[in-house]
Amino acid sequence: MKILQTKNLTKRFGNITAVDNLSVTIEQGNVFGILGPNGSGKTTTLAMILGLLKPSSGTFSWFEKTDGILVNEKIGSIIEQPNFYPYLSALENLKIVAEIRQINGNVSDEINRVLQKVNLLERQNYSVSTFSFGMKSRLALAATLLGDPEILVLDEPTNGLDPEGIAFVRQLIIEEAKLGKTVIIASHILDEVEKVCTDVLILKKGNLVISGKVSDVLKDEAKVHILSDDNKKLYELLVRNEIIETVDYDGDVMKVSLKQGCNVRQISEIAMNNRIVVTSLEVKKKTLEAGFLELVK
Repeated sequence: MKILQTKNLTKRFGNITAVDNLSVTIEQGNVFGILGPNGSGKTTTLAMILGLLKPSSGTFSWFEKTDGILVNEKIGSIIEQPNFYPYLSALENLKIVAEIRQINGNVSDEINRVLQKVNLLERQNYSVSTFSFGMKSRLALAATLLGDPEILVLDEPTNGLDPEGIAFVRQLIIEEAKLGKTVIIASHILDEVEKVCTDVLILKKGNLVISGKVSDVLKDEAKVHILSDDNKKLYELLVRNEIIETVDYDGDVMKVSLKQGCNVRQISEIAMNNRIVVTSLEVKKKTLEAGFLELVK
């Protein structure tokens, strides 16, 4: 089922185009990452699909509809820094959130549930002004989880957190995803997206660079660097045996990527069986970071 679909979604601020003709579809159950450097249009995109900013052009739809009331009931979100009344307690702040979002049922039980989930139940009566940054972030997650929404929209959910806080947020996202929820995360941190997301799109200056499964878009590519006494003949043999996917050259070095299921040993065997002397055979992996930087540079 299509949870969210955008068509040519665009936002301009004067002469600046923050998001340019973005078309994307997010399916139910995806943990979908919107990845890009600061200023790439991630937060602007989230603000538009949540109705906080009006698009300059283009459209978006939730559940293949445009029923705003239905959407509000099904989405929990954090956009930019969460704001709470500092002089009120965590409990009092969540009661206000529950009232604004028109949470049904036993509100006290629901607040206890989310506070328990983010490990703040024992601090529910403490003033938010006494909370650390990490505790405020967890309180924001509690507010997002109120009413058990089907969709979570999180803008840089680990921004500013220490390693322990980052690990906590990641685990929470994974747990919510296991419950069948759709999670949309905007982040500039590659590692964060790689570890929790199933799908990803990469933005650069408001433009879609690439989108797809994380395993495809952010794959850790490897190339085999080969130096032999007859690279031309070896290349022809590798193609004939359907070993390689792509090839390029750096001087006398032939750099090939292997097809799925093939390995370096096969190259050695083919060379040896055809009396080709291989003087160098080295696997070079491109890091995920390098691949990402190539896409957004």
